[in-house]
Amino acid sequence: MSTTNPGAYIIRSIRADEWPAAKELRLAALRDPVAPIAYLTTYEEAVAQPDAFWQERAAGACEGAEKAQTIIAEGPDGRWVGTLTVLVEEPGTTDWAGFPVERKQGHVVAVFVRPEERGIGLTEVLFDAALQWSWARGAERVRLIVHEENGRAQRFYRKVGFVPSGLTVPLAGKPGESELEFVLERP
Repeated sequence: MSTTNPGAYIIRSIRADEWPAAKELRLAALRDPVAPIAYLTTYEEAVAQPDAFWQERAAGACEGAEKAQTIIAEGPDGRWVGTLTVLVEEPGTTDWAGFPVERKQGHVVAVFVRPEERGIGLTEVLFDAALQWSWARGAERVRLIVHEENGRAQRFYRKVGFVPSGLTVPLAGKPGESELEFVLERP
């Protein structure tokens, strides 16, 4: 674990041309031991994607994009050590699981901090940036979906103010497994 202060890191949105670094960090996340319950994509599926996929993914969530934002923690040496993406969901649409979206909200996905950088406050700082970005776009709340067995993530989400909404999302292709929605209302 690093003993560096999170203030020594730069927290910022990615630029579209930084897709190779975004790809590398995503692949690292998909190799994490909790990846099978934390992400809907496998490492094997992601690594097989062409560069055009990663370029489009970065362009759709880069600095200046209005519907999604990938935020990273960049270490003092320039290495990307943490990330999350926040999506804007509009009322009247349906979410990825087929549930209706009833009000404008942010949806945090793809949270990851490299194991050697955990425990110094980077995830909290990334979440602060995601919340500020969401509130600036008029979100009434921010939500996330977490696997029912991912206790570490659930503890963190509660620590930063998210609470279970009561919505349970069955996992397609994984009978008997489900995820839980956690929400944070706009202050």
